[in-house]
Amino acid sequence: MRDYDRENISRAKELRKNMTPWERKLWYEFLRSYPVRFQRQKAIGHYIVDFFCAKAGIALELDGGGHYTPEQAQKDELRTRILARSGVQVVRICNMDIDQHFREVCETIDELVYNSLPQSASLTAPSQRGPIEIATTKE
Repeated sequence: MRDYDRENISRAKELRKNMTPWERKLWYEFLRSYPVRFQRQKAIGHYIVDFFCAKAGIALELDGGGHYTPEQAQKDELRTRILARSGVQVVRICNMDIDQHFREVCETIDELVYNSLPQSASLTAPSQRGPIEIATTKE
């Protein structure tokens, strides 16, 4: 189990209740039913990541326009380095890609998870089952 700041737990719960449209789309149309478990708004260290797959050690961060300012990009880079020291691979996904290239985003996530799983788990990894499944209904 990874260490986390207990003060972030209530904030993470609040963020789960108030997901952005892009987080909702990725969660309800792909990650929620993905065969390898992902968690939403997971506290890791002093941070809260948008989505986390413990088995693969991957954190998905969805970035809107505010993440592309020099100041925020610098903060994001520091956060990525700190999480990497804990063995977490941070993958940044632009909100625009969720809107315009959703299938490709899902395929990329699937490939990253497959390549990050331990060899023994890779025998039953999602991409070995055939095409990825994307839900067409929203909840």
